[in-house]
Amino acid sequence: MNSRDGFLPDEVIIQVLARLPVKSLFRAKTVCKLWYKLSSDKYFVQLYNEVATKNSMVLVEVSDSPELKSSLICADNLRGVSELSLDFLKDRVKVRASCNGLLCCSSIPDKGVYYVCNPMTREFRLLPRSRERPVTRFYPGGEATLVGLGCNLSVQKFNVVLAGYHRTFSHRPDGTFTCMVFDSDTNKWRKFVSFQDDRFALMNRNQVVFVHGSLHWLTSGCSYILSLDLNCDVWRKISLPDEVIYKAGNRAHLLELDGCLSVIQISEAWMKIWAMKDYESERWHLEDSVSLRCIRGMVPGIFPISQTREYVFLATCKQVLVYQRKSRVWKEMYSVKNSSPLPLWFSAHAFRTSIFLCN
Repeated sequence: MNSRDGFLPDEVIIQVLARLPVKSLFRAKTVCKLWYKLSSDKYFVQLYNEVATKNSMVLVEVSDSPELKSSLICADNLRGVSELSLDFLKDRVKVRASCNGLLCCSSIPDKGVYYVCNPMTREFRLLPRSRERPVTRFYPGGEATLVGLGCNLSVQKFNVVLAGYHRTFSHRPDGTFTCMVFDSDTNKWRKFVSFQDDRFALMNRNQVVFVHGSLHWLTSGCSYILSLDLNCDVWRKISLPDEVIYKAGNRAHLLELDGCLSVIQISEAWMKIWAMKDYESERWHLEDSVSLRCIRGMVPGIFPISQTREYVFLATCKQVLVYQRKSRVWKEMYSVKNSSPLPLWFSAHAFRTSIFLCN
């Protein structure tokens, strides 16, 4: 990078710009031609996304009633709480999945309509319908059992997965499992059918993790992790740590940690954080053990949503908490003011900002 008389070196400017929020970055691009050029370079985009991965946040849908548009609350460990809007979609939607700064949303009034958007840049793509017949009372539509979003920042590509046993997804007595995969490069859906006999709790269906080119869901009863390789459309079962499987009275939640699969195990008195160190051999490592004594009354209704090596975000029915791993301090980040029809943990998603062009 060059250095200009009277200016900071380009590399220093790039490092500063890479740590700005997306909205501030877009404003900074208008300051001068140099900043616009530097922030539009492929190297900068890659650097910005790498820096953003270290700041995981929580996105919560809050609504006073199912008939009204919900608002999005973003809890950020660095910048506090802010509100986001999806009004640019011109539709009443529900967030179904989140990955690397993108959201997959389904239309509430128009069944079968899906959007992928970047709420920070307000760009979106309306996906082509995944079924040929429109939803009518003669051909009713059912919600997919699993909805997943995989976003590869390095190649600026994303996939959306709809899978399940319901009406539009081939609910048959023999247990066939139909999967639809949308590819952003081709702008088309592909379909394949496999034999699965898995069940998923509501919370487990929300917590889908994209790592190693695959989407991952935790099955009901914490039996194992079910993954879908998006490169070859192959399902795989991944084992959990023995302590998570065989210890009674535990709850387990699937998250991501520094690009690795992670399971947070919650018992009456402890929260244990596991990370998969070797993906191929399925080798797990215990990262941390956290005492839950000071929040004992909240433990039955607390759910981890996102994490880094510095902190863990958790949601209850009405609160979003953050646990600082180094200082061992708990802090309330957000509390819902009015009575919500659904608990916060039901509509909470891990989130991080990114520069990604949906179109």
